Amino acid sequence: MRLLAVLTLTLAVASCTTVPEQIQGEFSSVSPRMAGTASIGSSVRWGGLILSASNLGDRTCFEVLSRQLDRYLRPEQEDFSNGRFIACKDGFQDPVVFGKGREITVTGVIRNIRVGKVEEFSFQYPVVDVDNLVLWEKRRQVVVYRGFHSPWFYDPWGFHHPYWRYRYPMGSTHGWAEPRTLLPDPSVVNSEDAAESDGAKPQ
Repeated sequence: MRLLAVLTLTLAVASCTTVPEQIQGEFSSVSPRMAGTASIGSSVRWGGLILSASNLGDRTCFEVLSRQLDRYLRPEQEDFSNGRFIACKDGFQDPVVFGKGREITVTGVIRNIRVGKVEEFSFQYPVVDVDNLVLWEKRRQVVVYRGFHSPWFYDPWGFHHPYWRYRYPMGSTHGWAEPRTLLPDPSVVNSEDAAESDGAKPQ
């Protein structure tokens, strides 16, 4: 009973995931798969899984497998992709922290379209100059037990006698285990506004 209460409370807290204000707002509806030269200059909000990271001296660029964003602006867990894109952020972003498979959401402007390859397939990558970058916490799995009110059922009158009280096991047929994934909160929020407030004001 106590375990179920703790897990229920944990899930309730997890459902109140924070949406970083830096990535809120209105953006173009174009997806990475559909972006072309006509989309250059569009402001977008995209997210997905990091496939690789490259530090290029003054900036770090990520190759990202695009995913739809949920209502909290996190990438959804799904066996579907809206294409791939390159997200470039000024400064050094540690590739150990921003490792392969981590989830990110970015906002920025499409700078150009880069032609590359996925194995032998020619592929067009929209390149985004990133203003704001959110690295999401790793997802955690828990097991929720349904239907277990108590490991022992209490019969106030026993089986048939008003003066006997008896406890007997409910058995596994009265409940089941259900795996759940907790909703991750932002782990790192990297924005231009934050960088400017930490450093000297521009002249």
